[in-house]
Amino acid sequence: MSLPIFLELVEIRTKLASVLPFAIGTLFAVTYFHAFDWLNTLLFFIAMLIFDMMTTALNNLMDYQKAKDAHYQQEVNVIGRAQLDPGMVAKLILVMLVVASLLGVVLVVRTDWLLLLMGMACFAIGILYTWGPLPLSRLPLGEIFSGIVMGLGIPVIATYVNIAPGRLLALDLEWPTVVLRGDFIAIIALGLACITPMATIANIMLANNMSDIEEDQRNHRHTLPMYLGQWWSPRVYALLAYAGFLAVILGVIFGALPIWTLVVELAWPLVIRNVHRFIRDPSKQRTFHTAVINLVLENGLLVLGLGMGVVL
Repeated sequence: MSLPIFLELVEIRTKLASVLPFAIGTLFAVTYFHAFDWLNTLLFFIAMLIFDMMTTALNNLMDYQKAKDAHYQQEVNVIGRAQLDPGMVAKLILVMLVVASLLGVVLVVRTDWLLLLMGMACFAIGILYTWGPLPLSRLPLGEIFSGIVMGLGIPVIATYVNIAPGRLLALDLEWPTVVLRGDFIAIIALGLACITPMATIANIMLANNMSDIEEDQRNHRHTLPMYLGQWWSPRVYALLAYAGFLAVILGVIFGALPIWTLVVELAWPLVIRNVHRFIRDPSKQRTFHTAVINLVLENGLLVLGLGMGVVL
């Protein structure tokens, strides 16, 4: 397998959807908790990126194996188009899963066992997203789980590995009692910072499903737009696109985010234009890229604002 084909298999161009939430969580740890652990941050970044690539490759493998449409299987899916051996792809997926898991274990040793539970939950959702008898991506749940795992899980873990145990959350075990405790104000503050990545990542999935609704019907995938219908789908899409702007304003008002994060509001006009453009013509070829632009704009400017809060 050549490097270009591997990068296409793992869809490396989509990894901003992981990198930007990672940056948000890391910078939140610095601005809110004034803490930064460079080694934990590096280990988590590598593990996160490898696991994200693994789930994407698994998604492509499952789509190839379960495809009902021969044209999609042989001409659209990268495995059929590049004539890759599915067995070789499966072995590559397993290697990436093992490497990401080992790095996760190292991080657990360096932090505490609550991270193990968080990581296991993210791993489970990431794998079940495309694997198993009833993958989440083939149900009207893909937007919810992708938004939660990538938009919430990644920033929370990126924050957690940078701070001392107990400053955000802690799990106390005194058999037979298990107590989960945390700083409620800090949790709310981090939650406000996570709304932008959660909403925009969920919107990527929603836009993808709105664009592929006919192909999904042929391949027996029952996605959210099939249940929302033509009236609700564009309205939910617009609501998710705009949610992050309100969250940032509330975050600044309540002191959860530095005032510099209001730079996100500069993206309003372009995001509104992109939303209207996509809603008028939901197409993978013509307008899907506007959803990606919105994700990069909103999260990129939030990263910029958090970074300015660190420097200034």
